[in-house]
Amino acid sequence: MQQPQATLRDLLEFPCSFTYKAVGAAKPELPDLVLEVIQRHAPGDYTPRVKPSAKGNFNSVSVTITATSIEQVETLYKELADIDIVKMVL
Repeated sequence: MQQPQATLRDLLEFPCSFTYKAVGAAKPELPDLVLEVIQRHAPGDYTPRVKPSAKGNFNSVSVTITATSIEQVETLYKELADIDIVKMVL
């Protein structure tokens, strides 16, 4: 018999440190667009870490927040993924 898989909701205790990594087109506005969404739901003083891909076509922008609820975590995933130049959010 297979064990039920733990969901994010089961694994996190709030408040907690939570890192989002948005991967998108290597455009200069990417970090600002990511921060704009994060500030809307988790205001704070953040320094995004930007890392270019091997070929330089994409950048990943990592930001760590103090998450306060599973709803906040899920909303940020959705809104970050909705940014036009973002390809995926990890």
